[in-house]
Amino acid sequence: MAWSGTVEPPFASLLAAYAGPDAPAVVRGEHGKPLFPAPWNTLGFSWSHSRDTALFAVGRGGAGFELGVDVERVRPRPKALELAGRFFAPDETSMLNELAPEAVLPAFLALWTAKEAVLKAHGGGLSYGLHRVAFSLVDNLARPSCFDGDVAPASAWQVRPLSLGEDTVGALAWRGAERRIRVFTSPL
Repeated sequence: MAWSGTVEPPFASLLAAYAGPDAPAVVRGEHGKPLFPAPWNTLGFSWSHSRDTALFAVGRGGAGFELGVDVERVRPRPKALELAGRFFAPDETSMLNELAPEAVLPAFLALWTAKEAVLKAHGGGLSYGLHRVAFSLVDNLARPSCFDGDVAPASAWQVRPLSLGEDTVGALAWRGAERRIRVFTSPL
């Protein structure tokens, strides 16, 4: 398997193991998202990193199956409410503003990672608009509520938080039915 472009992704060997020896080169989709061309486009993948933590997700589905993943290190973000006010949907910003100060960061990160995972799966990334994928919070878990444009409807999406440790927050998203998720960790 080859990677189109000059730099191989950090997970090229893992992806090659899942794709198999006959897989074609990874290409870029309409919005620049790396993917396999048909008929290998049943294998979706995504990766994310934050400081010294890297996350790689891979899954199989129907033709055109894509998934997205995001990981963020938990660290003080004194401008979380300001960022939410600027980039999140109005209902989400209101929701965050109603929380106790100590609850804002975990809620903000749950929303941020869910939004970014969906936008990575869609392929549009942050330029699609964080406000166009709105979530509600139920017990600090982000649940799709209102998606706009070609990423809609929200009900078509599955978004799951990932248990990655106390200092790391992550989310995985895909369009389609429920799936079993397995998380593997590996020290460097």
